[in-house]
Amino acid sequence: MPPPLFTVESGTSGEEKTTVNLLPCRIHHDGDVNPSDAFWNPTSTEDSAPTVYLRGRKLQGKAVKLPEGYRGLVVEKTDAKADTSSKGEAIDEDIEVIENPNDQLQVGAMQGKAAFDELMIWGHESTSDANVDPYVRGMEEWIAFAEEIHSSQTEPEVSTK
Repeated sequence: MPPPLFTVESGTSGEEKTTVNLLPCRIHHDGDVNPSDAFWNPTSTEDSAPTVYLRGRKLQGKAVKLPEGYRGLVVEKTDAKADTSSKGEAIDEDIEVIENPNDQLQVGAMQGKAAFDELMIWGHESTSDANVDPYVRGMEEWIAFAEEIHSSQTEPEVSTK
């Protein structure tokens, strides 16, 4: 089996639980943000969906649980590590194979920061319909597709004589 091109390492102290929020906007910032209740303070009552105001716009949320057997992971890119495994096997003990150090396979690496088991999907003024929302549909369709291609069911071969 070839070495992996991408690795995800879990956090050293165990991942903390979090909730992922999908917002109907673009935020042009990719750095750290000091959390503040002045900017993000969702409220909910028993009879209504969670509500929050972001820059004066009302958003209503809908919690979507991940399917059984799946978990979400918030990751952060870490430094890539060069693959140190040999690309080929030694042909003979008398032959020394010198590999080009610039020809090493780069392995992408991610570090797990937090785990989640549900997504909060926010919509403008109302909650989004699960049948129309592209995130919910995409997640459901992708999981169904992944389960189909990774299933071990084999269909009997039909011979034509």
